[in-house]
Amino acid sequence: MKRFFGVSNNQPAPSLDEATKRMDNRMGQMDEKINKLNQELLAYDKQIKATRPGPAQNSIKQKAIRVLQQKKMYEKQRDQMSNTSFNMEQTKFATESMRDTITTVSAMKQGAKDMKAQLKHIKIEDVDDMQDEMQDLLDYNNEIQESLGRAYQTPDTLDESELEAELMSMGEELELESSMPSYLMTPSVPTTDPHQSTAVDEYGLPEASQQVV
Repeated sequence: MKRFFGVSNNQPAPSLDEATKRMDNRMGQMDEKINKLNQELLAYDKQIKATRPGPAQNSIKQKAIRVLQQKKMYEKQRDQMSNTSFNMEQTKFATESMRDTITTVSAMKQGAKDMKAQLKHIKIEDVDDMQDEMQDLLDYNNEIQESLGRAYQTPDTLDESELEAELMSMGEELELESSMPSYLMTPSVPTTDPHQSTAVDEYGLPEASQQVV
């Protein structure tokens, strides 16, 4: 029944990726055939060199010529396939580039739409007011820090002549103390107990007796 009425072809058309892979496979098969013919030509060349001129050599040459013609045909077909594959690659690249462009434009449109919606909640006047307020707060904070870091008021710098006079008076006092008689100076702490004849040390303990050698 299908033969008489026919069947609709619902199979999807091959993509560029599938067509490119198929073409690459065919090119690979063609390369294998060309390599095989090259091996045959190499073998015929050795036979021709090893055979004397005559009917036998001419027969080998005819076979080699047929193989060479077949090789030329395969090489021509392969070149055509290579050009076709290149064209498909170019088409694939252009298609992907257009698809990326469409995606990019769509994303940018959505971004612009979102930006417009967000800008409705922001006013430039509010931003300016906020910036001014922040600047005022920073300035006020700087004033506070400067006030905290301010040194307390100290007396005016003393006159150098007054300092020199004080230094001289201190020197005179030191000289007076050094020239004062011993009986006028403050007595030192006694090292002996006045009620004992035995000498004592600085702690009030009897000193060890010294033996005379």
